[in-house]
Amino acid sequence: MTIRIIPRYKLLLRYNINPETHDAYYEFITQEFVPSMQALGLYMFRVYHTAYGEYPMRQLEFLAEDLEAVRLALKSSTWQRLEEKLKSFVSDYSRKLVAFRDGFQI
Repeated sequence: MTIRIIPRYKLLLRYNINPETHDAYYEFITQEFVPSMQALGLYMFRVYHTAYGEYPMRQLEFLAEDLEAVRLALKSSTWQRLEEKLKSFVSDYSRKLVAFRDGFQI
C-alpha cells in the first residue's frame, strides 16, 4: 500500500551502530521501529550510510505533514520507548527536526 503525504518536516536521526549489537539493531529497526514510527504518523523517507569520514554511520529520515504530528509523536510513550531502545544499540545519537527540503540535509 502506497502512502502519499505532503511532507513539511523531516526528522533526522543520526548515530553509530554498536558492532556487537548490529544483528539485534537491524531486527529492531525493520520489525519494530519503522512500523511504529509510521503508526505515529512519521514516515520513513531515506536512510544514509557513511562508509568513510568523521560523520555518524547512519542517518534515518522520517517525514511528517505538519508540526503537530511531530510534536504528538515525540511526546508519546511509544516514542519514548522506541528512542530508549534505539539508544541501547547505538552511540553518538542525535536527532533534529528540520523543514522539509528534498535531498540530503544535516
